[in-house]
This record gives sequence, C-alpha cells and structure tokens, in this order.
Amino acid sequence: MSAARTGDANTPPPSDPRRWWGLVVIALAQLMVVLDATIVQIALPSAQRDLGMSDANRQWVITAYTLAFGGLLLLGGRIADLVGRKRTFVIGLIGFAGASALGGAALSSGMLFGARALQGVFAAVLAPSALSLLTTTFTDPRERGKAFGVYGALAGSGSAIGFVVGGVLTEYLDWRWCLYVNVPIAVIAVFGALTLLHDIPGHADVRLDIPGVVLGCGGLVSLVYGFSEAQPHGWSDPLVLALFGAAVVLLATFVWWQTRAPVPLLPLHVIRERNRAGCFLTMMLAVIGMFGLFLFMTYYLQVILSYSPVKTGLAFLPLTAGIIVGSTQISARLLRRVAPRMLMVPGMVLASAGMVILTRITVHSEYTTEVMPALILMGLGMGLTFMPVFSTATAGVAPQDSGVTSATVNTSQQVGGSIGTALLNTVATTSSTTFIASHLKNPAQRAMIVKEGIVHGYTVAIWVAAGVMLLAALVAGLMVTAKAPRHGTPSDTPVPEPAS
Repeated sequence: MSAARTGDANTPPPSDPRRWWGLVVIALAQLMVVLDATIVQIALPSAQRDLGMSDANRQWVITAYTLAFGGLLLLGGRIADLVGRKRTFVIGLIGFAGASALGGAALSSGMLFGARALQGVFAAVLAPSALSLLTTTFTDPRERGKAFGVYGALAGSGSAIGFVVGGVLTEYLDWRWCLYVNVPIAVIAVFGALTLLHDIPGHADVRLDIPGVVLGCGGLVSLVYGFSEAQPHGWSDPLVLALFGAAVVLLATFVWWQTRAPVPLLPLHVIRERNRAGCFLTMMLAVIGMFGLFLFMTYYLQVILSYSPVKTGLAFLPLTAGIIVGSTQISARLLRRVAPRMLMVPGMVLASAGMVILTRITVHSEYTTEVMPALILMGLGMGLTFMPVFSTATAGVAPQDSGVTSATVNTSQQVGGSIGTALLNTVATTSSTTFIASHLKNPAQRAMIVKEGIVHGYTVAIWVAAGVMLLAALVAGLMVTAKAPRHGTPSDTPVPEPAS
C-alpha cells in the first residue's frame, strides 16, 4: 500500500516483526470481552445464593453487561476515532479490570449489577478499538486474513471457554473468581499493548452524538426494565406500562434525532437497505432465544439435575460444537453457492426444533437422550445463521460505513441478549409461580412441586423462544433477498476498517 511505502506514521509497516505478538495481545483482550458474557452464567446460581438475589432480579447479572455493551458500542467506536485506538484500547482494558475487581468484591446484588454494567461500558470502548488496531497492524491481505481468522475463532469459541472456565473457577475456587480472573489477563494485555502495538492517533474533528446515546440507551434500559418488572407487578401494572411507553417514546425520538444529528450515532441509511435490516433483525431475534437458553439450562442442570459447575460447563460443549460445525463446515462451504436466506431460514427452523425438543424436559430427564440432541440442533442452526448474517450485513458497504455496520451487527446481538434474558426470565418465573400456587396442596410434597414448577416455567419460556426463532426464520425469508455471489467466496466480504 502506498501509505506503507511512504512511511506514513499512521500505518505500521507490514514487516513489523512484532505484529504477531500484537495479535496475541488484541486476541487476549477480545477473548476476555467475549467470554465475560457467558463465564458468569455458570456462577450465577452460586452468586444468587450468596447475595440473596430474587429469581426476577438475577437476570440483571447478564443484562446489565449486555445492555451497556450493546447500547454503547457505536459510541465506543467514535471515541476510538477521537482519542486514538491504542489509548482507547488501554483505557478500556484498565477500566474493564477495575470493574471486574469491583464485581468480584460485591457485597450486595446491587453492587454486582453496577459492576457488570461498568464492565459493559468499558467493553464497548475496548471492542471497537481492538478491531481497529487489528486492521491497521496487518496491512498485507493474506496476513490480514489469517489474523481475522484467529480473531473470529476466539469470538466463536469464547462462549464455550467461558462456560468451562466459569465452571472450574466456581467449583474449585469461588464464583467471585469468574470476575477476578479478568484482572491478571487485563494487566498482561496492558503491558503488551504499551510495548507491542503502534499508536493510531485520534482525530480532533470527530464529534460524539451524546443525545443519540442518551435516547438510544434510555429506550433500551426502559424496555428491559419493563420486562423485568412485569414478573413482580404484572403486565398491566402502571409502572410496567409506563416503562414500555417510555421505551417507545425514547426509541422513536432516537430514530428522529438520527435524521437530524450532525454526526449521527447510527446513520439510518445503514439500516434502510432491506437485506442489511433483515440481517440485523434476524440476529437480534436469534440471540433472544439463545441467551434465554443459556440462563435456563444453567439452572436446570445445576439446580434440578444437581450437576456440578464444571459438569454444567462441559454440558454446553455440544452446543458450541454445533455452532462451529454449522458455520465453518456448512455455511462457509455453501454461502458461495446459495442465497444467504437459504442458510438462514433452515438454520432458524433447526434451532427452533432444538428448542421444541427441550420443552419435553422434566425433573428426571436424561442429558444424553433429551438435552444433548436439542443442544446439537440448536448449535447447528445458529452456525448456519450467524455466518451468512455477518457476511450479508457487511457486504457492499461504503468504506466509511464499514465500521458502523459491523458495530451495528454486534449491537443487535447484545441488545437481543438483553431483551431475551429479561423477557424469558420473566415468563419463566411467572409461569413457575402460577404452577406452584395451583399445585401445592400437600405441604409434604412441597420440594417436588417446587422443582416441577421451576421446570414448567422453563418449558413455557422455551416455547416462547422457539416461537421467536420461527419469527427470525420468517424475517430472514421475507427480508433477506440477496442472491448468491456469482464470483468469489465469503472471504471477499470487506474487512471492517476503522472510520477515518
């Protein structure tokens, strides 16, 4: 590239001998951010007992992180442009480590919720700068492909690593170490970043859309908070209706403001394109079901089937294996030959079928015959869907929009996780409470009735998740009309570049 040949200070030379060590640092930070969405899942039953959380509020350990992460991700990219990628990367690492230490030392549920939200804030700063540093560290197309392969593999396997590591730490140390573990990782990454990564100066003329952040995040928080309050108060309670009303007003105002903001947080032309909008919506709906599954299966395996935290973490591996096989061995091979929706629609139907199988679980179900087949189907379906979503959403975008488009895909993922966890947790706890109240006639049978009620609540919520998956299939089938590429492969999809 000409910039590299002329020695542009903003572009590290392709021959930099330390670039692969730089990749290790970037990948380490990315892994930390990705696995933190799942590492706490396995620890959640222990943390709930220790801090006295209610069933209705426990979901905030997950949603506080995903909501802050998803709601601020677009702003995080702009901050990286303003302050500089390396500086933002280091600030994100230090802040993430501090928030993790605060969460590990939590003395109350509120303190843990706040720490998890703070983790999400710094993750939103860290993730875009990591991606930008990767694109500027590797300028040779072949090397960049390898680097993004490593980056993508870590992003894809982060959930599995989170489940297993979370199980080991919870069982052999304490649930708090699921948060403390980020501190040494972040310290190593900070020292590595300061010595190995090149500084990418910021641009003083970059403007931040603060009103857009307030409106967008405020609307999402009101929506998720409304779902969580529906369990203790009821869906028709004035507080719940007011929260949903506020969410509609704030999100509608956010859309209006994005048409008038000097530098919009989310340029609306990015989501006006039919295929891209269909991909964003499909991703959000798919993750609504998946994050709900994570929450319920964690409690089902540990509380109902009495699995240890380590055994619970290992029990999720068929799901991750299904995602990897579906994305790398099926989608990657077929995407160059078939239209994206020919993978996305069957993928969501397959995932929904896996959910339907899970609705048959009981207090005495066998893992190998009733749980594992469902997890494999779910994983294959997700793998079939995720790759064409990312490829189609980022294909053909203008260079100046590639960064915000990639961030929007990730935002839809995190927002879907937030809504799914809150909504399905409310459905499950409400259904459980109703079941227990109507069946508890003999106090001597209380323990068994409570267990049956909990499982009944899970199955009702899983039916809802299965329906959401089918809705995702419908959205993909109707909205994603892109044709199969005539030439090339999915690797021709432009790599997201940092916004200039």
